[in-house]
Amino acid sequence: MSIKQTKKQAQLSLSEQHSLLRLDKEHVWHPYTSMSEPLPSYLVESAHGVMINLASGEQLIDGMSSWWSVLHGYNHPKLNKALQEQAAKMSHVMFGGLTHQSAITLCEKLIALTPNGLDKVFLSDSGSVSVEVAMKMALQYQHAVAEKKQCVLTKTKLLTVKNGYHGDTFAAMSVCDPVTGMHQIFEQVLMPQYFAPAPNIKFGEPWSTDEVTELSRLFAKHHHDIAAFIIEPIVQGTGGMRFYHPEYLKACRLLCDQYGVLLIVDEIATGFGRTGKLFACEWADISPDIMCLGKTLTGGYITLAATLCSSHIAQTISEGEAGCFMHGPTFMGNALACAVANASIDLLIENNWQSQVKGIENALNTLLSPLAEHPRVADVRILGSIGAVECKQTVNLAQIQKRFVELGVWIRPFGQLIYIIPPLIITTMQLTTLINAIATVLNEEQCFN
Repeated sequence: MSIKQTKKQAQLSLSEQHSLLRLDKEHVWHPYTSMSEPLPSYLVESAHGVMINLASGEQLIDGMSSWWSVLHGYNHPKLNKALQEQAAKMSHVMFGGLTHQSAITLCEKLIALTPNGLDKVFLSDSGSVSVEVAMKMALQYQHAVAEKKQCVLTKTKLLTVKNGYHGDTFAAMSVCDPVTGMHQIFEQVLMPQYFAPAPNIKFGEPWSTDEVTELSRLFAKHHHDIAAFIIEPIVQGTGGMRFYHPEYLKACRLLCDQYGVLLIVDEIATGFGRTGKLFACEWADISPDIMCLGKTLTGGYITLAATLCSSHIAQTISEGEAGCFMHGPTFMGNALACAVANASIDLLIENNWQSQVKGIENALNTLLSPLAEHPRVADVRILGSIGAVECKQTVNLAQIQKRFVELGVWIRPFGQLIYIIPPLIITTMQLTTLINAIATVLNEEQCFN
């Protein structure tokens, strides 16, 4: 099937576009990009629904949800309205000594939606910061426990699994995979943590308790040193779009209980329905002690994150030496972000997210699965609204990105992975265009190294 590219009338002149892109190339440092040999950037003029409109006139179907964050599409009227109404009242007030309805309502909604036992909410700026907050929470909790027992604090490390990714700030970097986590250059200055083998039994495959043998050994050997165990539930994202068996997560919960270790689940990428459950830890029917949320919390509008914990953790910290939790971001509880987050959650429920995700999953199973037979493909993985094609070669990012734009789609691969996680409002026809574009580039040698 051929892929037809749509173009619209450009609003900026060619000279204006070239001038902006020249300034961008000279002065703007984009993520994971060299300044001496930068990857090309495409100038966006606007976005609406699932379409990203380039200043040059191309209209691209967004397969990435702007790094998992855009849930209901761009420029949604209900989210725009929530933003405008809040801005007319106030955009932000400090959260120290002040509060407001948008934040209170959001926390109430998050407590109602998340697994049982998560009763306290700490709002912050971004997903990576919510992980920092969770780690600091766990460490301060263990400090308070040791203080209460009048014993020496030994629980100062975290245990996690390889192939994990939890963000780019310093504490978060320390629990990312030490080899594939993109942070090897900082190894000598990061806090040393414990790493278990990555879960290997795939989602849907037969379970074996042998899978947790080494994990159990690490818990048994080091639990006196371990404050918390942190993991991405069910889906390891940046570590390779790996979908693992829910029984592994159940085993993590049991081991944490057995050894007095807190369980932190990083639902920043998987929360709000992406995997087919509202939160991925529901696949294992477990409740964590601490949960991190971010990315699509505001439907992709404004950066906002939340770290939820149990009343027991909050109370223990509050009765400790400091008498409070030692963290306080300037833009904590930002009113604009909280208002649009409330509207996004309401929209998720109104739109029957289960049906939306199931429709995407069915289309992926029908259209994406056959690519597993392609000679360049090692594996195809699908869960909920996530579809991943693992190739046998690494992609040539500049070349494959250029071809995707020419084919009328926005897909941003990494390593050997071409994956899509579109907004929930995407149509089957638009999904077909995305998958046809993937099928096309798989046949083009210049798109791979």
